[in-house]
Amino acid sequence: MKQDDDTYFKFNTGIVGYPLLFVLLIWIVFWFEVRFNLDLNHLGVFPRTVIGLRGILFSPFIHGDISHLWHNTLPLLILSSALFFFYQNNAWRVLVIGLFFTGLFTWLIGRSANHIGASGIIYMLFGFLFFKGIIARHFRLMALSFIVVFIYGSLVMYVLPIDPKISWEGHLSGIVTGTILAFVLKKGIAKPELYNWQSEDYDPEEDDFLKHFDENGNFIEQLPESDNLQDENILDDRGDIKVVYTYKEADNNKEE
Repeated sequence: MKQDDDTYFKFNTGIVGYPLLFVLLIWIVFWFEVRFNLDLNHLGVFPRTVIGLRGILFSPFIHGDISHLWHNTLPLLILSSALFFFYQNNAWRVLVIGLFFTGLFTWLIGRSANHIGASGIIYMLFGFLFFKGIIARHFRLMALSFIVVFIYGSLVMYVLPIDPKISWEGHLSGIVTGTILAFVLKKGIAKPELYNWQSEDYDPEEDDFLKHFDENGNFIEQLPESDNLQDENILDDRGDIKVVYTYKEADNNKEE
């Protein structure tokens, strides 16, 4: 049973357009801070405070400096573009739900500080793209999983508190959220191609290939007459197929 992959992997402007718009908005917010000498860090996620909940929505768009912003830009663009191409039916669902729960988990487990930046979303995308490809077992999605872990596998070390300046809580929240989404979301995902013997209506007794094997697994070169040949007249005395040659007499009486 072969599925139509065009149903799941269609190129459209949104695949690149939405990720570019997301990244552009982040850069606009940073430019706004620099241009008007503002500090929006207080809008980040501040754990276990009511006012800190606003950071769930605002924190991905706020960055401390240009270096922080630049290091998040390229991974965010690449991983979100992969999401919108390979998981078109679930891209917005993953992005919105992932953003919310990444921020919420950060709010629950984070240190008493303002947690800002899009790195939590990056880790959420990393977790989802890697684990969903393995679970789905579709060859394209599995290839994407291996590419993602090959390029960004080193990110995993930053879910540990190795640098006090880095919100490892946000990273951990992101990768946990992405992993959960990978296991929970099942509809609208490309499925692996199934062989005939994997289909629900498969009947082994009707499989012409399996008829060539006996109950002990031995190969049968010549099938029984009733299973293989309907017309007994085409068999000779030994059970072999008759070869009939037809000759046409040449016409020597040609008109001149």
